[in-house]
Amino acid sequence: MSADPKTTLPLSHSVIVQDHHGRPRLAEDANLPVLKPGTVMVKTIAVALNPSDNKMGTTFPTPGAIVGMDFSGVVVSIHAETTTDLAIGDRVCGGVHGSNPSDPTNGAFAEYVRARPELLFRVPDHLPMEQAATLGTGIMTNIMALWHPSALGLSATLETRAEKAFPVLVYGGSTATGTLAIQLLRLSGLEPIVACSPHNFDLVQSRGATSVIDYLHPDAPDEARSRTKGRLKHAYDCIVDATSISHCYKALGRTGGRYISLEMAPKELMTRRAVCASFVLAYEGFGENVALSKGYESQGDPEKLAFAVKHFRILQRYLDKGTLKTHPVRCLDSGLAGILEGLQILKLGSISGQKLVIQL
Repeated sequence: MSADPKTTLPLSHSVIVQDHHGRPRLAEDANLPVLKPGTVMVKTIAVALNPSDNKMGTTFPTPGAIVGMDFSGVVVSIHAETTTDLAIGDRVCGGVHGSNPSDPTNGAFAEYVRARPELLFRVPDHLPMEQAATLGTGIMTNIMALWHPSALGLSATLETRAEKAFPVLVYGGSTATGTLAIQLLRLSGLEPIVACSPHNFDLVQSRGATSVIDYLHPDAPDEARSRTKGRLKHAYDCIVDATSISHCYKALGRTGGRYISLEMAPKELMTRRAVCASFVLAYEGFGENVALSKGYESQGDPEKLAFAVKHFRILQRYLDKGTLKTHPVRCLDSGLAGILEGLQILKLGSISGQKLVIQL
């Protein structure tokens, strides 16, 4: 489908970019990202904040790069060489690689976002756009973490449920990524054993946790081993600090297993040879080069893109039926300036069990 001839896009838009120190700031005259073959342009309605939105500027400063990953909005233009079922006016949500050294003009914290249509969800009528904005990166992360062979590589999937359930530890299960992981594991016929703060037990149980453990308790790893009868072979770390890594490694059974984290874990904390450890980077699901450093760089992999697209199509059905629940949201004041406030809240760590969302 080609762009609607009645659609007139502005030459510039307001965005949140990294300043020369990598810190976020408002810019009101940024050029729109160029619409490329295989992409669509989305007018942003809401954005969701992730801890990595702060970490990218600190760890990989890219002055002038637009920040942000998660968004929802309306399709306003489709490149003539893009094949898609989407149409102008469709409500969509998804994620992009914000703070991208290779593509600094595109990011979610902007009035317009360029995206691959095959990695967008069509937002069903029953789902508010503020909630839809929370899904993109969390879904991509879980697709790659749970099922890709380079990560946990679980044999049980949404299409091929487990014949016999086995446990998977989700450490930090009350995070936005964690509550999605819990649901996907249950839908695959597995047993999510969740470690989180007690004040979030109700949340993770409402998403399908079969067992909950206070991750602040010193005996938490022993409790996890006891509840899984020493047969735990898969640990998913959504926090990634010294405590979480130690907990996951100790909780895994005597014969070891797989440990997957959302960022690189220090090698000195990987204390068991029988544990195969790796980390997942959602950006790799876009199939493009990741031009970062410090071990996070990678070459574009068409296989990972195809893997992600396949699972996005499957998950669209669950979203349409209302089976897949979004993380609880906390909406801040509307407008791009609200993003700056939200990023500060994330930096201070003063939010738990909620996803910060800003309506534009």
